[in-house]
Amino acid sequence: MATTAAGLPEVTDPAVTDDLHVLVLAGGLSYERDVSLRSGRRVLDALRAVGMDAELRDADVALLPALAADPPDAVVIALHGATGEDGSLRGVLDLCDVPYVGCDARASRLAWDKPSAKAVLREAGIPTPDWVALPHDRFSELGAVAVLDRIVDRLGLPLMVKPAQGGSGLGAAVVRDSASLPAAMVGCFAYHPTALVERYVPGMDVAVSVVDLGDGPEALPAVEIVPRNGVYDYAARYTAGRTTWHTPARLDPGAAESVADVALAAHNALGLRDLSRVDMIVDTDGRPHVLEVNVSPGMTETSLLPLAVSAAGLDFGRVLSTLVTRAAARRL
Repeated sequence: MATTAAGLPEVTDPAVTDDLHVLVLAGGLSYERDVSLRSGRRVLDALRAVGMDAELRDADVALLPALAADPPDAVVIALHGATGEDGSLRGVLDLCDVPYVGCDARASRLAWDKPSAKAVLREAGIPTPDWVALPHDRFSELGAVAVLDRIVDRLGLPLMVKPAQGGSGLGAAVVRDSASLPAAMVGCFAYHPTALVERYVPGMDVAVSVVDLGDGPEALPAVEIVPRNGVYDYAARYTAGRTTWHTPARLDPGAAESVADVALAAHNALGLRDLSRVDMIVDTDGRPHVLEVNVSPGMTETSLLPLAVSAAGLDFGRVLSTLVTRAAARRL
């Protein structure tokens, strides 16, 4: 089998591609709606560019009647936030007997909740920074000052504060001194009632995308993320000029192999399927630490999975069409 420069199998157009009708779901009502719509349009264009019959639809009250009237052969979920990642929509698609690209509802629920996912990763021996998950109610009932003091005593400084569920860097903040922690918690609680506070690990931000094109999960080249202000927040992700990306990441061969191995281990430990993106920090000793795993990665012009696909020498549309064809075959 022919391979790309990155050692991945070449993607060929499946013979049944022209006969498939694909529905791309994007939008939703989460904080990430705008990003989702951008992802959906890019997925739509990429699928049509390789000859697939694809249409874009929002996840709204018209969706289920549309699925009943004209069931697609497969769905691509380009929804971000809870709608696309908490497993609920996948469960509904299962009820409708509509196959979709990506992991099943159970695995999606697990990966979506960061504290639960981190516990599974830790149990599997996969490195992830120490953390504590703190619901807003406990934060108030136990006394904010006492709780925050204890967190600093236990985890030290600096800290990373982010919502226990959510993406795109919304509500996330790096806390470098104790005085900044209360405001970071308040900002976090605006997006989710549980905050994940974890030890901040300095080093290189990398994202490793995992895809399964038929021969089992494969790690694509790591993408190095260099935000201009030092924090990969919402603005850094989706504003032109705020971030520089290096594909592949500027890692020595040993570290590059290590991050690929860790990404595959995380993908498998969480029971994922088809594709995922594993975000991690590579510390100054070259050791990777998994921060979170995304089951519905962004597909915009500045998103990391498409950058990794390009770095691997693969065509984005053909990768998507292969994943769609494999998903459609699961219905048979």
